[in-house]
Amino acid sequence: MGILQRFRSVEGNDQKVAVGAASAASAAVGAQTYAVLLSTSTNCHIAFGTAPTATTTNWLLKATDPGLILGIAPGEKIAVIQDTAGGSLYIMELTQ
Repeated sequence: MGILQRFRSVEGNDQKVAVGAASAASAAVGAQTYAVLLSTSTNCHIAFGTAPTATTTNWLLKATDPGLILGIAPGEKIAVIQDTAGGSLYIMELTQ
């Protein structure tokens, strides 16, 4: 059984965060969310936490990468900042 079979989408909780020159944070993920599927239209840096601030030294997510599933704690947020250009970060909340 692959990792994709262990999670399912939390309907109605998808988020789109504008990626720009300043750090921007998503809304907090739901109480039933334990992972997120991330994709982006531009190269960007991301950080996780209850009040995160992304910097250009945080982990780089590339627009050419396939969607990435990462674990997250319920109630956490994802902060994002551009690498070189603006765009969008797409977040799909996943539950078990």
